[in-house]
Amino acid sequence: TIGKAAPKKFVYKVDSTLEREARGMIKKQIDRYFTTLKTHNTNDELFSVFVNAITGEMDPHSSYFAPVDSRGFNEMMSGKFYGIGAQLKEDESKIKIASLITGMPAWKSGEIGVNDEVIKIGQGNAEPVDVTGYAVTDAVKLIRGSEAGTEVRLTVRKPDGSIKIVSLKRGEIKLDDTFAKSAIIKGEHKIGYIYLPEFYMDFEKPNGAKCSEDVAKEIVKLKAENVEGIVIDLRGNGGGSLPEVVKMAGLFIEDGPICQVRGRDEKQPYLWKDRDKSILYSGPLTVMVDEGSASASEIFAAAIQDYKRGIIIGSSSTYGKGTVQRTIPLNPEAENPALAKTSEDLGTVKLTLQKFYRINGGATQLKGVTPDVVIPDRYEFFKSREKDNDAALSWDEIGKAEYHPWVSTYSTNAVINAANQQVNTSPTFKNMKQQVEWIDKKNDKEVSLNLVKYKADLQQMKVAYKQLDSLYKLPKELNVLNSPSDTVGFGADKDKRERNKQFLNRIKGDVYIDETVKVMNNMINQTNVALNAAGAAESSKKY
Repeated sequence: TIGKAAPKKFVYKVDSTLEREARGMIKKQIDRYFTTLKTHNTNDELFSVFVNAITGEMDPHSSYFAPVDSRGFNEMMSGKFYGIGAQLKEDESKIKIASLITGMPAWKSGEIGVNDEVIKIGQGNAEPVDVTGYAVTDAVKLIRGSEAGTEVRLTVRKPDGSIKIVSLKRGEIKLDDTFAKSAIIKGEHKIGYIYLPEFYMDFEKPNGAKCSEDVAKEIVKLKAENVEGIVIDLRGNGGGSLPEVVKMAGLFIEDGPICQVRGRDEKQPYLWKDRDKSILYSGPLTVMVDEGSASASEIFAAAIQDYKRGIIIGSSSTYGKGTVQRTIPLNPEAENPALAKTSEDLGTVKLTLQKFYRINGGATQLKGVTPDVVIPDRYEFFKSREKDNDAALSWDEIGKAEYHPWVSTYSTNAVINAANQQVNTSPTFKNMKQQVEWIDKKNDKEVSLNLVKYKADLQQMKVAYKQLDSLYKLPKELNVLNSPSDTVGFGADKDKRERNKQFLNRIKGDVYIDETVKVMNNMINQTNVALNAAGAAESSKKY
């Protein structure tokens, strides 16, 4: 530019050089794609694709799991897996070690390091598999195993070019980020916040992780800190164990039905009930949901809403998955542990056998749960809910179950009306809604082939996205801290402390949590007024 110095980092390249580099990059990507087709698409893989093409036409949630995928499903549900404690990454079409977990097998060995390239993966003495061209997710499947103590052999290329074969024994690794965790938000009132990413349960171990028990522990921690209300965050929670959601709902009500399920040929629905009359927490409660809250999350939110036990806050509706699946082993010997280890594992099929129904009789299928307080959401117009899948089953309803709504110390309708008025008049949420609607309309329009016009449209979109991102950041962060027992538990574990810092920072700047706190403050204020009035009335009787 005339009169201005050229940017220091700018490197001029002629068109022929740019073209050569672009072609080289594309060639690498295409070579990797064909290498993956050649090395990865085995008969088992092709069989899995074929069967899933059939099950996918039945409904979105019926599917076939090859043995390794079935193991992955169980790992997700239990919140643990058996591996070596190393995170992998893709670097220029190569699979490399990204990081090591302190204290885990790879770290203990002292023979695996960051940026080592993984060339082959072998199971014990078996012939190793060349993972050239593999995706990271597929390489991870080979490294993980079904039991602790089993051997996996990694052939790695060190940064200096030397090749090394490392034998490791798998250990149990817990997915801490999938477990329930809590924090305290201090403002007008002290509020407990519990984040639950999924309704997990370890089916293999009776004493394994269960989300209902973990949430109960977090509630006990928060009660010890004298919180005046609790927020349960189920945003992005795709569901999980049905028994666990029933137990968790039971922490907040005396007893009664939580949901109904019915199969195609079943005339009478089965009632899943909380049979424990004890209540762990009876104070003000809010539940946060979004379009990613599905299945068990919707059962929990629907039960809390139907009982009027708390207030549901979130996007216009949850995901809308109201169907029940069961995994069925394809090899008959799977039911007999002794025979299962000697026979070939044929995998499992996950079949949809029943539908969920709310205790008020309506299905959560397709419609999901409509929150009491609806907040504009940036993903509102994404076609990602159950209703956007052509193979989804229909909505219907059955008879209402017998249950007794909760008697609150605040006016539920008054709190909901005030919250909705607050959202509707908030400049932040009004701007957010306008930006989301504008972006959706622009995405639906034809793209101009005129380069000048295309660049102008692209710039408009960048500005809109930047403005939208700014609306999600609170001008003043929330005051969020750990309960003392959690702080002690981190000890000298640097990784845990860093993950906890990220967790707290995410809460501090979240505009949706801020709005939920405002709703909770209203609930608490009304509760305190009611309790003070009741206390004054009781005192007047004594005199």
